[in-house]
Amino acid sequence: MSGHSKWASIKRKKAALDAKRGKIFTKIIKEITVAAREGGGDPDGNARLRTAIETAKAANMPKNNIENAVKKGTGELPGVVYEEISYEGYGPGGVAILIETMTDNKRRTVAEIRHLLDKNGGNLGETGCVGWMFDRRGYITIPKEGLSEEEIFEKALLAGAEDVQDGGESWEIYTAATELDSTKKALESAGITIETSELTQLPQNFVKVEGKDAEKMLKIMEALEDHDDVQNVFSNFDIDDETIEAFNSAN
Repeated sequence: MSGHSKWASIKRKKAALDAKRGKIFTKIIKEITVAAREGGGDPDGNARLRTAIETAKAANMPKNNIENAVKKGTGELPGVVYEEISYEGYGPGGVAILIETMTDNKRRTVAEIRHLLDKNGGNLGETGCVGWMFDRRGYITIPKEGLSEEEIFEKALLAGAEDVQDGGESWEIYTAATELDSTKKALESAGITIETSELTQLPQNFVKVEGKDAEKMLKIMEALEDHDDVQNVFSNFDIDDETIEAFNSAN
């Protein structure tokens, strides 16, 4: 499994736990608010908003919270104005890190992100230093139960997917960024259950990280994911399964 697949799997499990604690609500509300501000409050005509609302429902967010977030985005209710800012940097061993944030105070956010990186052997870089190492893609996961490799390949490619990979517990489908929504709809129309659907940044290559550097890298990823202003973190690390499992058991 690639580094991207490994961290995606960790994120799915962590999101399920965070949803139980309500911790993930803050990030989802920000995404709904910004999506509504940028593309309008009608999810039928706003794919980003539709995806955010689906994520909110999957996390059992109360309907009232979702509606209020949409209204804050469209200006029907007063609310905080969030700015979308991406930061780039490096982890131990020269690993590339791409961080997508939504913040109402970029000075606070950049200072805190720099601190998180510095204390675990990473550093914040200039804009553009690692962004070129990633490609924007649509990312869909499908449970493996009842689906053969041949069947999922055929249905995914017919739905407009560019590639299908074995992600361990799930099938991973990659699309062009602009085709994510249409591919998802086509798969659902074909009777396929969608596990997750999102835009991702896919690394063009991976950097092998071992030992203490691997532990520091995982600490960086976890700390960034836990930060309220961070919406997404992408990296090109490749860490063996045993190290990841040991880290998860200890944290």
